[in-house]
Amino acid sequence: MIIIGEKINGAIPSVAKAIQERNADWIRDLAIRQTAGRADYIDVCSSVVEGDVEVLHWLIDLVQEVSDAKICIDSPNAHSIVEAMPFCNKPGLINSVSLEGDKIDTVFPAIADTDWEVVALLCDNNKIPDGIDDRIAIFEKIMERAEEFKIAPSRIHIDPLVFSVGTKPDAFTNFAAVTRYVKEKCPDIHVTSGLSNISFGLPSRKTINQSFLVLAMAAGMDSAIIDPTSRDMLGAIYSTEALLEIDEFCIEYIDAYGDDLFGKQKK
Repeated sequence: MIIIGEKINGAIPSVAKAIQERNADWIRDLAIRQTAGRADYIDVCSSVVEGDVEVLHWLIDLVQEVSDAKICIDSPNAHSIVEAMPFCNKPGLINSVSLEGDKIDTVFPAIADTDWEVVALLCDNNKIPDGIDDRIAIFEKIMERAEEFKIAPSRIHIDPLVFSVGTKPDAFTNFAAVTRYVKEKCPDIHVTSGLSNISFGLPSRKTINQSFLVLAMAAGMDSAIIDPTSRDMLGAIYSTEALLEIDEFCIEYIDAYGDDLFGKQKK
């Protein structure tokens, strides 16, 4: 599983406060703890309208001071993302593009001849599709654009979009169907999600999030934007990989257990 650490996001009140006060130690600590949870990427999102690039630069520098994890540049503004790319010490992940506006036309040329990877959301200018066929149609169009810029499927993380199961009973089954289609069509492509949307508006959200993670991995999801400081989520990832034969002989599971990533006390 490719782990994208979600915790340095200005949409989180405590992080917004740290950004406003320029509390560098708070941000560094979040980066250190997510790295300890074996995050492959650390997402940085300012969630500000004015000064987006300046805040992204500040966050990226702080993360790189204390972590070797790759940076995931996160902004709804594609131009801010491209401007922030040179601040990174090595190619990372763009979060995100879609068929909305000029996002692909801005980002794809910037990453075409690089090793940067990209999250691609299955939505367009019309609406956020909740059905299977609409999302598949958008996927096909995104892959056509990727081929234009010679961006290999292995550099793309498709996000089929997650809706709350509290309002859409078929939220997971539709996600799983799109995931299977995407992986069958392009075996080298990644499928990702910001999976916490699945539990929005419901009690005991962590319980539903963890169940979604396990079922989505069984459907083919191999990348996720999660909290890598959560022992329960890490335990679910490593145990599921062992059960799906991704982790042969449970080597990674045993290693993670030995490092106490998900709790030796829980035998």
